[in-house]
Amino acid sequence: MKIQQESIDILNKVEQRNSREWMNLKEGAEYVGVSYNTFIKFQLMGLKIVEIGRIKRVSRKEIDNFLNQYCY
Repeated sequence: MKIQQESIDILNKVEQRNSREWMNLKEGAEYVGVSYNTFIKFQLMGLKIVEIGRIKRVSRKEIDNFLNQYCY
């Protein structure tokens, strides 16, 4: 019973994390399934990242749009 509840808790955390619009760069890399360094290269290729002071965020929509540009 305890394992089942832990599994439900993990699934809820994953769902909550995936529903957020804004992510930090590490979360963005995890969302796409690439390394942090590759994700930074995406920024150099045109991925728009919001930077306010030392805080950097990227929107889920922006990531999806960026990836769609490279679909063929």
